[in-house]
Amino acid sequence: MTCLSHELMAQCSICTKTAQQLGPHAARSLNSGILYLMATPMAVVSVITYRWWKSGNRK
Repeated sequence: MTCLSHELMAQCSICTKTAQQLGPHAARSLNSGILYLMATPMAVVSVITYRWWKSGNRK
């Protein structure tokens, strides 16, 4: 799975430049933070989609 890869780069160009200036540990932490912030909206969308799909298949 791509989401679980340790080499996944989820940084925009501004975040990448900032992370390069801060060092490798800060870059990993910044990348982890971006992925963490991405997980909540994805989970909400997944739950809403699942409930919508489940309610449509009752027939």
